[in-house]
Amino acid sequence: MVETINSPATTAISRQALTARALLLGERIDTDGLERADLVSTAPLAFHAGQSGFAVLYRFGVAVLFGLSPLEEDEIVKKIGLRVAGASRGDDETLIIEGNPEGEEKALPDGRLAVKDLSEARLLVIADVLAKSVALGRDERRVNAVFDTIEPFAAELAARGSPPWKRKSMLELIGQTLLVRHRVSGRVAVDDKPDVLWDRPDLERLYARLEDEYDLTPRARTLNAKIDVIGETARALTDLIDAARSVRLEWTIIILIAMEIVLTLFQMWVARMS
Repeated sequence: MVETINSPATTAISRQALTARALLLGERIDTDGLERADLVSTAPLAFHAGQSGFAVLYRFGVAVLFGLSPLEEDEIVKKIGLRVAGASRGDDETLIIEGNPEGEEKALPDGRLAVKDLSEARLLVIADVLAKSVALGRDERRVNAVFDTIEPFAAELAARGSPPWKRKSMLELIGQTLLVRHRVSGRVAVDDKPDVLWDRPDLERLYARLEDEYDLTPRARTLNAKIDVIGETARALTDLIDAARSVRLEWTIIILIAMEIVLTLFQMWVARMS
């Protein structure tokens, strides 16, 4: 459950519209020791920031910032910079959120999102979806990069019927496939709903609509399917290396046996001639 200090059911950001930005900062954010007096949530770490903004930090390397000026955003990013492992920047996600107390909560045609209020609970739900979307984008790029590396290798293997690369190149490709599988698998639990829904089940519909809007489940399913292919490719390459090694070993044994036979015959010939 979300541990709160200011109840998200009652507290709201005092603004009728605000901009949410999900920033991919790196591989991981160490949030331990960042506790502060104005914490709204501890999992994920959420707190008020700037003059009237809101920040949510996720351990898988994403920060979602609401209603902050560029200078305020830079200040937060700078403060947590030393806690970011594997710092890197990717495509960010931006969303304009409008308060609409009388209307339906839904995505508007112009790309904005209408919600009943800008309470902290709703912002946590929105932050969860934006953070997952950005993280999925990072993992999709990684997996696609490995596929781009695998494709010419597979095409040449199919054309020639034998491994076209040297053993070192094959091992490097195996390392890339295993690394991307390790980085992606289990890091971003797309199927897990945000903890705030335990306290606010009335926000389930909002979460479901956002999840559908950003295609989180289909994207995660496609990503997992590609990861499975990468894993199978790694196993296939390992089998090829083992098979090539076995063939070399067998030929080495045959040559040694042949040399021993030749040496024995030579010794027998020398003995007969003497």
